[in-house]
Amino acid sequence: MIKNAAFRVDFKSVFVLTFILFSSLISAQGKDKSARNFWENVQFGGGIGLSVGSGYTDISLAPSAIYNFNQYFATGVGLQGSFIKVRSNDQYEGYKSYIYGGSVIGLFTPIEEIQLSAELEELRVNQEFVDVDYSRNFWNTALYVGLGYRTDNVTIGLRYNVLYNKNDFVYSEAFMPFIRVYF
Repeated sequence: MIKNAAFRVDFKSVFVLTFILFSSLISAQGKDKSARNFWENVQFGGGIGLSVGSGYTDISLAPSAIYNFNQYFATGVGLQGSFIKVRSNDQYEGYKSYIYGGSVIGLFTPIEEIQLSAELEELRVNQEFVDVDYSRNFWNTALYVGLGYRTDNVTIGLRYNVLYNKNDFVYSEAFMPFIRVYF
């Protein structure tokens, strides 16, 4: 009877350890599957810009990523950085500007070809007016609502900054065209 009791204790220990091990493996496989499903729903994109002209330079980089909850809704984040330099001429004072920040975007696609968007953008703006030895540093908040035509991974449209202030010297207009590409 003592051998039986020892066997039962050892069998119970092995059973409990085996149960815990398999439970962990099953749980880990579930986590791998959900992690894999998460990354299958993520798309990366953004924009790169370069504009060079007579006395004007504008360089920008804006990477972003979105998570598609389903075929209708997506949300994401983005970063933005740009450098603008304008040389003095008869019409403009010379200035340099460094702009950097981030954004949060929500996308709604009611039908495959139409995409509605809302984007909150927060930018730090550092401006230096060369000719008058004046600098200005401030935060600029923009809230965009947009409408675009979508085909595959590309959306072309127009967005409107509802918080637009012409005195901020960040954007020249409240309306902005956009091209959004996600892979």
